[in-house]
Amino acid sequence: MKRKSLFALSAAIVAVVGAVAALAPVLWSGLDALHIGEALAAGPTDEANLIKRGEYLARAGDCFACHTVRGGKLFAGGLAMATPFGTLYTPNITPDDQYGIGKWSADDFYRAMHTGHSKDGSLLYPAFPFASYTKVTRADVDALYAFLRSVPPANVPSRPHELRFPFSNRNLLIGWRTLFFREGEFAPDPTKSVEWNRGAYLVDGLGHCAMCHTSINMVGGPVNSAAFGGGLIPLQNWYAPSLTSGEGGLGDWDIKDIVSLLRTGVSQRGVVFGPMADVVHNSLQYLSDEDIRAMATYLKTLPQKSEAPETTQMETSEAFGGELLQQGEKIYRDQCAKCHADNGLGMPPNYPPLANNQSIQMHSAVNPIRMVLNGGYPPSTDRNPRPYGMPPFAQSLSNQEVAAVVTFIRMSWGNKGRPVSPQQVAELRSAPLD
Repeated sequence: MKRKSLFALSAAIVAVVGAVAALAPVLWSGLDALHIGEALAAGPTDEANLIKRGEYLARAGDCFACHTVRGGKLFAGGLAMATPFGTLYTPNITPDDQYGIGKWSADDFYRAMHTGHSKDGSLLYPAFPFASYTKVTRADVDALYAFLRSVPPANVPSRPHELRFPFSNRNLLIGWRTLFFREGEFAPDPTKSVEWNRGAYLVDGLGHCAMCHTSINMVGGPVNSAAFGGGLIPLQNWYAPSLTSGEGGLGDWDIKDIVSLLRTGVSQRGVVFGPMADVVHNSLQYLSDEDIRAMATYLKTLPQKSEAPETTQMETSEAFGGELLQQGEKIYRDQCAKCHADNGLGMPPNYPPLANNQSIQMHSAVNPIRMVLNGGYPPSTDRNPRPYGMPPFAQSLSNQEVAAVVTFIRMSWGNKGRPVSPQQVAELRSAPLD
């Protein structure tokens, strides 16, 4: 066995934001892309409408998921975010005067979103993705602020972070900000359509999709030269695929399939699992049809870029890979063909195709290994309330058998993946399910 180059996955402080990819909508109704700020600033003045719009933004931005602990009070914070440098805890953002943002002004809130400074001037850790939020318009930030001011205050103290020294020293963030943070609201591209600009605003702003789909370097910053080039999500043991190449790029997808995947979690081309399933369930299914299509339009046009550094990958010898392929074919016929068909074409959208499935043949085999081990369901959404799922095989298949069947599906029907080693399976067998 030999190991390939190690993917620099240290960037703990940007490690969790759910994924991946929840988005910040504003209803444009065909606004001229050159006058985004002016048009949004002239939006509804009625307080009820403003709060409703802010709720839409909060839901689409996945604020609920990060700032609400299961079984806890809405937006009271306390969600643990494990990182290689320690554990961060999300803060209370209810209008409680003592522990929340009750004494924050609209300017205080905008400064946090736009510059990454708290009310007292302290630097915020980039697990709060202000590097993306800085692009969000003042009108949208004000609407979000109005909504948060309308929720019941929760008298729950924010739990202090548990970071190891020297990472507990916020002054170190000055260097990070110098290297990786550029303040400034979204500037539309006048050469692109209104719909494309809308999608860019959603994806690159409150959506912060790049936080999962862009690899990070040893100092915790994004590798901007490989933006959307994919990478392993730190400590979650899921691989966010490249959106700029054949690995997971959407350039050859029909818009309707991208829209379906984002809206419902399933499409004729594949389904979402893991962190992205949470994003669809908690956020994307609530977006308007216009916003989803705008995002799909933008994502489909992402340019080809350099790929993320390769993840650590255990390689098998050619001979052993051949043995795994033969063993995996029998396991597939016995265990998988009933749903995914002998030819790997499946029965989409309920049973996704494995043939010509980009997520199956990525360099990293993390995702298909985890699916065989743990099974899972696409998200339950309004337009797909009872999704078909996949059973787990961790109890019935050994590490070598899992490696064999994953090797088979990665190398059959024209797929161009490489063999999977039993050691890779062993490493993921005990990985957390969330």
